[in-house]
Amino acid sequence: MMLAAIAACCIPGQARSQSSTDALRSEIDREYDASLADLFVHFHRNPELSLVEFKTAARMARELRAVGFDVTEGVGGTGIVALLANGEGPTVMMRADMDGLPVEEKSGLEYASKARQDDPITGDEVPVMHACGHDVHITSLVGSARYLSKHRDAWSGTLMLIVQPAEERIMGARAMKQDRLWERFGQPDFALAFHVSARNRAGVINVVDGSPYAGSDTVDIIVHGIGAHGASPHRGKDPIVLASQIVLALQTLVSREIAPREAGVVTVGSFHAGTKHNIISDQARLQLTVRNTNAETRKTLLDGIRRIAVNMGRVAGLPEDKLPEVIVSKESVPPTYNNATLARRLKQAWTEQLGAEHIISETQKGMGAEDFPVFTTSPDIPSVYWGIGGTPQEAFEAESAGGPMVPSHHSPLFKIDPEPAVKRGIESTVIAVLELMGD
Repeated sequence: MMLAAIAACCIPGQARSQSSTDALRSEIDREYDASLADLFVHFHRNPELSLVEFKTAARMARELRAVGFDVTEGVGGTGIVALLANGEGPTVMMRADMDGLPVEEKSGLEYASKARQDDPITGDEVPVMHACGHDVHITSLVGSARYLSKHRDAWSGTLMLIVQPAEERIMGARAMKQDRLWERFGQPDFALAFHVSARNRAGVINVVDGSPYAGSDTVDIIVHGIGAHGASPHRGKDPIVLASQIVLALQTLVSREIAPREAGVVTVGSFHAGTKHNIISDQARLQLTVRNTNAETRKTLLDGIRRIAVNMGRVAGLPEDKLPEVIVSKESVPPTYNNATLARRLKQAWTEQLGAEHIISETQKGMGAEDFPVFTTSPDIPSVYWGIGGTPQEAFEAESAGGPMVPSHHSPLFKIDPEPAVKRGIESTVIAVLELMGD
């Protein structure tokens, strides 16, 4: 569209393209210095947990209304939908998540969070931190909204900005969908989102054709037993031994039932049982996270978990009414899939505008999950989810030289260099929107 067409033109056109990119960058620089730097610090110092992002949502609503968006609050809890209609054209959705994590910040930053909040799930008061970079996402969304509102002559259609709660609990997108999101506000023609990455150099854009994030299921296994004295194990059925056998047997699912070139993860993250040294309890509980990159692998893993757990109970001699129970939580998300044609189109636009040295296409080595695809599946909406690097190159060089490791997401040491990350977040968003909506 507009930016891509300009960039693909002859030499004078290329010069105009570079001129437009320089103008965009200069305006972002001024906006960051004037207010966005302070806005980022505000969000970082005042994180809020999933489902209770009340102050964050209120601030975002105020910022978006101030630049002309029609803002609806309280969608799916604390979610926000902001619309800016600007003539005929496609509806393009851009989403940013806003929740923090129950982590005590130890980053050493002068603006580190000291916030505490009552967890709405457990009721406990816990420390809160933006340990995954959602403060970058919402700050960038404000910057993108300001620019696109100011430059309405450069695009046409309807811009839909979604400020999503509870991504960390993979609940927020589903809650907004269940609040009749598309019925109330219209279904977008395209959906966009990005995530800042501690494992990429600050300012780099990482976009892939396929799946940047895995699908995820939360699974509980309740292993029943027959209690007895620890000195008389023959009088009971030990659920700890049985649960241990289940844990080991589950490891064969990925190693022996998933094709070697397919990706899958079965991790037992929690094992709880017993109360005292010499008591054989009557129950053990396992908590699992299960990851996949396609529906077939998901089915193989979930079916296999049920089969192994139940039949290991039979191997142990449990009666049918005491066989292990397998519970798959509703906290489930499909894999995130980028529409290949759309991803290549945006990659070309970013490359032409920003330079190939700032664009990479690296697949994730881990199996992290996202609830963004809840928005883009059933019905299918062409979408692209990209990464923005957030760690200075010097930090990677220091790590390679034997210095401190770059902290991962969800670590109390996590920190992002906000200026290049926020600026590139705005820049990449604006270029993507103009590519899809430009006149």
